[in-house]
Amino acid sequence: GVPRAYAKAAEWYRRSADQGKALAQLNLAWCYAAGLGVPQDLAHAAAWYRKAADQGEPTAQVKLGELYASGDGVPRDEAAAVEWYQRAADQGDAAAQVKLGLALASGQGVERDEVRAVALFRTAAERGKAQAQFMLGVMLEHGRGVAQNLPDAARWYRRAAEQDDATAQLNLGACYELGRGVPRDPAQAVAWYRRAAEQGEVRAQANLAYAYANGVGVAADDAQAAAWYRRAAD
Repeated sequence: GVPRAYAKAAEWYRRSADQGKALAQLNLAWCYAAGLGVPQDLAHAAAWYRKAADQGEPTAQVKLGELYASGDGVPRDEAAAVEWYQRAADQGDAAAQVKLGLALASGQGVERDEVRAVALFRTAAERGKAQAQFMLGVMLEHGRGVAQNLPDAARWYRRAAEQDDATAQLNLGACYELGRGVPRDPAQAVAWYRRAAEQGEVRAQANLAYAYANGVGVAADDAQAAAWYRRAAD
């Protein structure tokens, strides 16, 4: 059965990991992190991620950074998290570029540097990372680390929204509702709020409820308004 297959896989990963194979070390760490084929043990996961990370495996470097950021399996250490993100980002890992950008934008574990954050978000965004596209939109909308540019912000929100990033869909809806960077279009606002709301975005559910209650961008419908207000409140 499936559990036995995972146990067999973990056994093979361990043999290869013990021989110093970085990819096997990464996979064995993932087994420990998820409790697949071995008992879940985040300290063991961290130890194997570190072995792979020390060999330059970028995914392991990101995963180890995440454990330091959360304090799972290792003592919480935001500066150590940033160091591992940096090592993976230097290798061109897009996930690491996003993580490092978020740390720089917030000043967590590193001195705040919004200009560097924008550069990292842009690099990862151009490689198709939805979270980076969203964050680049945020920075452009609010003029953080870059000159404010509402049309560019809306364009990056759209690219993330089209990848089903719910927060980007919410923000793009707001752009259309308020005419920020795009022509004001209440129907388009409702369409994007609906896509975000259907993914469970609470603010989008409330905005959609308001649109139905007031007939903004959609025909007024008290039943729909009540249904979306209920979902937002749950």
